[in-house]
Amino acid sequence: MKKLTTCLLMALCIGLIASAQIQTGENVAVTNTDAGKVRGYIHNTIYAYKGIPYAEAKRFEAAQKPKPWQGVRSSMTYGPVALLETPTTSVQDESEFVFNHSWGYASEDCMRLNVWTPGINDGKKRPVMFWIHGGGFTAGSSQELPSYDGESLAKTGDVVVVSINHRLNVLGYLDLSAYGDKYKHSANNSILDIKAALEWVKANIANFGGDPNNVTIFGQSGGGAKVNTLMAMPSAKGLFHKAINESGAFRTNMLDKATTQSITAEVLKALNIDPSNIDSLQRVPFPLLVEAGRKALKITADKMKAAGHPPTGFGLGWGPSLDGEDLPYQVSSKEAFDLSKDVPLMIGTVKNEFGGFATLGMADASLDKVMDYIKNQRKDKADAYVAAVKKAYPNDTKPVDLINVDVMFRPGAVSQANQKSQVAGGAPVYVYLFTWQSPVMDGKYKAVHCMELPFVFNNIAHCEEMTGGGKEAYALADKVSKAWINFARTGNPNHKGLPQWPAYNTTNTATMHFDNQCAVMPQMDKELFDLVAQ
Repeated sequence: MKKLTTCLLMALCIGLIASAQIQTGENVAVTNTDAGKVRGYIHNTIYAYKGIPYAEAKRFEAAQKPKPWQGVRSSMTYGPVALLETPTTSVQDESEFVFNHSWGYASEDCMRLNVWTPGINDGKKRPVMFWIHGGGFTAGSSQELPSYDGESLAKTGDVVVVSINHRLNVLGYLDLSAYGDKYKHSANNSILDIKAALEWVKANIANFGGDPNNVTIFGQSGGGAKVNTLMAMPSAKGLFHKAINESGAFRTNMLDKATTQSITAEVLKALNIDPSNIDSLQRVPFPLLVEAGRKALKITADKMKAAGHPPTGFGLGWGPSLDGEDLPYQVSSKEAFDLSKDVPLMIGTVKNEFGGFATLGMADASLDKVMDYIKNQRKDKADAYVAAVKKAYPNDTKPVDLINVDVMFRPGAVSQANQKSQVAGGAPVYVYLFTWQSPVMDGKYKAVHCMELPFVFNNIAHCEEMTGGGKEAYALADKVSKAWINFARTGNPNHKGLPQWPAYNTTNTATMHFDNQCAVMPQMDKELFDLVAQ
């Protein structure tokens, strides 16, 4: 009897271990990379690896392969994030509740990546979904938002999810090319870091159950802009095979080399560094470098304005530039579209983006108050503006709905879709508009910038503060995440949970509206965009 009891207890223990949600240990989730072995953990049947070095570099120098290590490198927690020009020391309570950021810890040595996969060393060739975080070109990280966690997406679609940190702001874009080959690529080091991560994927992802010949790059906001930049980078061709741009189709041109080199000259003046002593710039404390960069950008912007060529868009700031080598083409040029001709593209925005932030205090405003706001903004075009908004969104009923629709991000997405869909013999384009309205805080955040991310990653459970966590959110997340997964797998986002989603062209302007009831409609906001562009 005692022996039988012991056996039953042992069987129970083995059963509990087998069903444990998280598995860890010296020999758990160990696999190879070209720099050495890494050990992760298994959670909810998904293998997770965090903080793996994909490259390393001295300040302002090009990324190199990481130094090999001996033994097994523990890779169970997120690595360092890029240094931010303005570190977060305070937040707005309500909006921080909604977004729920995780700021991480910062270091110049930030070239790290994370991997989530259903299996390792199993010979399977799963689609790889390579995530590029938002934050413009100056901020953000791979762990900044809870929606970025790749476990659920990997499990939902039997795909491998990769996310990265990389150099940003002045450290990623200061153009020192005038001062020797050592800094030849410095103007675009940030984008070249992403390319280095894609090269890591090509060399190593098979060990993580992924297919290096089926890689989809996808990013939101600044991450979407980086997707566009990679599509215009000749040396990145072939490292990815599909692309998704979420709220990141900015239409401003990259700066040319003459401008970026003049910015750098002003940085050196501000720091009192002689060009003959250029290497001393590598030892300048980061806060001093940031301040010098701000001065240089302002001086250069003022000079451009005085010359009759003021900066457009978001103004003069750090970002990719037209260096003639790594980035020889503007992202919206014919050459760039020809370069990415064979890359299927999915592109879209959310309905409200930052429009809701501008009108947070008017959630329950009367129609008269809203009309006063519109007349102050649109002058003699106020009535035409109202008519155009009502045509674009005929089912909206609240007065505030007239003033917080997005007219900044979506015009760029439509323009890019029009251009790419007209490339002769090119890969298909699929366009979406995420219109679902969040119920949190009495619904005033609507479809705010980043709202689609919990749905893309199927992470409603991690993002209840943003989505409310209701049944409708879970149902829509299933549809959205599967569209992203199917696109990554085949280049076509259609699945049985959605109405038929045709490829976009300038005639049908087919646009998938993601909402509780998903629907494909032609472009409804052309008149609105034409009006605000005047």
